[in-house]
Amino acid sequence: MDIYLFFVIVLFGLAISDLIVGVSNDAVNFLVSAIGSKAAPFWIIMIVASLGIVVGATFSSGMMEVARKGIFHPGMFYFHEIMIIFLAVMLTDILLLDLFNTFGMPTSTTVSIVFELLGAAVAIAFLKVKGDDVGAVGDYINSGKALAIISGILLSVVVAFSVGALVQYITRMLFSFKTDRTIKFYGAIWGGLGITAITYFMLIKGLKGSSYASFEMSNGDTLHTYVKDNAKLILLYSFIIWAIVLQLLNWLFKTNILKVVVLAGTFALAMAFAGNDLVNFIGVPLAGLKSHEAWMASGLAADQYSMGALAEKVSTQTIYLLFAGAIMVGALIFSKKSRSVTKTSLDLSRQDEGAERFESSGLSRSIVRISMAMSNSFRSVVPNKMLAALDSRFEQVQNDQSKVEGAEFDLIRASVNLMVASILISFATSLKLPLSTTYVTFMVAMGTSLADGAWGRESAVYRITGVMSVIGGWFLTAFVAFSAAFIMALIISWGGVYAVIGILLMVIYLVYRSSVSHKKKAAIAEEDETVDEIEKESTVQALMLKCNSGISQIFTMAPSIIEHTFTGFIGEKRKELKKQVNAASEINLKIKKQKDKLYKVIGKLQQDSAETGHYYVQVTDYQRELARSLSFLTTPLFDHVDNNHKTIIGVQVQELHELAQAFKTFFAELKSVVEKADFEKLDEIIENHLGMFNLIEKYRKNQVKRIKQQEVGTRNSMLYLNILAELRNVLLYSINIVKAERDFVKHSNTVE
Repeated sequence: MDIYLFFVIVLFGLAISDLIVGVSNDAVNFLVSAIGSKAAPFWIIMIVASLGIVVGATFSSGMMEVARKGIFHPGMFYFHEIMIIFLAVMLTDILLLDLFNTFGMPTSTTVSIVFELLGAAVAIAFLKVKGDDVGAVGDYINSGKALAIISGILLSVVVAFSVGALVQYITRMLFSFKTDRTIKFYGAIWGGLGITAITYFMLIKGLKGSSYASFEMSNGDTLHTYVKDNAKLILLYSFIIWAIVLQLLNWLFKTNILKVVVLAGTFALAMAFAGNDLVNFIGVPLAGLKSHEAWMASGLAADQYSMGALAEKVSTQTIYLLFAGAIMVGALIFSKKSRSVTKTSLDLSRQDEGAERFESSGLSRSIVRISMAMSNSFRSVVPNKMLAALDSRFEQVQNDQSKVEGAEFDLIRASVNLMVASILISFATSLKLPLSTTYVTFMVAMGTSLADGAWGRESAVYRITGVMSVIGGWFLTAFVAFSAAFIMALIISWGGVYAVIGILLMVIYLVYRSSVSHKKKAAIAEEDETVDEIEKESTVQALMLKCNSGISQIFTMAPSIIEHTFTGFIGEKRKELKKQVNAASEINLKIKKQKDKLYKVIGKLQQDSAETGHYYVQVTDYQRELARSLSFLTTPLFDHVDNNHKTIIGVQVQELHELAQAFKTFFAELKSVVEKADFEKLDEIIENHLGMFNLIEKYRKNQVKRIKQQEVGTRNSMLYLNILAELRNVLLYSINIVKAERDFVKHSNTVE
């Protein structure tokens, strides 16, 4: 069998996987504005984005660009060396993008594949010069391309953020948050400008380099030439026509102008994504296929045929493009990871307060303090009347017509995101400046959220930390992509086909593991979304349902955690203990998120039932304390075993078994009371289990006696007394939870 044909088949198999992970990452570019503003139902947004992907895929611009356009000089490499480079690139790309997707962090697919090509090519070039003349490696590589991309990244990050913030500030000054009147006056003009900018983006970014660009007009000019020569006239007509059409739609059908702008922008960015970014994932395997065909036709040995043929211009068959588009659409619809990546951008740009994904950092706190000082200085010199006028434009209202119920931000900001991103990408493309659509769209969204007042004093430090984390990940992409591809190319070069098979199996395993891990996280996220929907009902019944479900769940998990923790501790089973530590942390984190939403939940309660809010707070507080006690119980036991300390003595083992069984029975009875809402038996249950307090106290005294008799050491004593203390806390908080739930139910019934 032709081993290189096998390599080509592997490349195409990897391309399918790469398309899937690539869509998962880049979906944030074109989905975040439409989803964040709820411009349309989710299925309509997906249809619009899918159509954009299919259209963009057929444009084929850049399909072979990355593999043959200046990252390295193909004529300097032989066929078998080129195949090693391509295999290293595709294997690395899948792992890298899947890693970012798993953590929900957007990154640039273009930057990743460029630096992977660079890293793999440097590795093979290094082997070719055999270390005799390291400086000669530069003859094989076009280092200027990499430097241009890095410069483009730095420039696009700063410019996109600054321009996004400036345009959003001016736009908000024009429209304010009271859009019921301003939209009537300026809506059609604004929409016309927005769609015109998006049209320009589609013509310049989408048409350039596509197969349609060479289409001949009646006057003999190509379509690309005609658009270029008549760009100003096309934009003027586009603005006039769209402004009139949007105004008529609003008058005749009460169509929301801003929704049309957002959906048009979503289509345009999805089209550009498919036509200019993700197509590069097929470019590498197609370059491998062309290399194989050229080598077969040459009749030379694989290590003697120079690949200068890759420098030639290559057309791509439409069937490949349509197949790629179909895979992209499927990945967009079914990929859970694409929603995780999109959620990161939404969390960092949402208008309302709430639980923050990122913690604060010293740098973010310093930036906020400096910004506040500058703001105070500015306000001290500006007349009060002017300040009042400026502040009134940013005063949020409850009946804002541009914001859909439950949206992360309004349609005004969503339209600015798409307009500014479209214009910046189009302008850079016309100047032939390298940049990433991911970087531009993300930083524009961050700039508009800052200007819109979304980064208030309650959230600014967390949002800034999140943005810096994402930006840090971008630069990490280049370094990791280069290094990983470099190492991968060396391994394949030394190990041959066995190395390829081994690495391929490793990639499949790692992607599978990350997929399983992400499914678990997605299940938790979906559960949180369900809880959010319950809370949005703003009724006492919804809160009671939530409380009942939460208490039932924690009363199920708590005895299991206690029992398995003791079993793992006694048997010195480190993995079992780690599992229980993670389970306790999950509960703790989940209830923390619930507490973070208290303000919004209570604020949404109906006026006649608002008094029940403090009972809900009570239940949540006790749940959080119970969860913390479980963490304080499991973590020290894991640390004890993890550090290989001495196990406990036999009598302590027996005591822990008795306590575990007692708590199992106790929680089962409490759970039954809560689920049946039969609180008449609560006092009896508490009375029957008062003996548990006495049992804990008895075992505490036994431990004191053992200390006096020197039967146990200091570490054993501290650990065992901590176990008993936390078990007592678990007992107290569990009883208080049910009591608070009882009061909640009784008071709610009287309110009704």
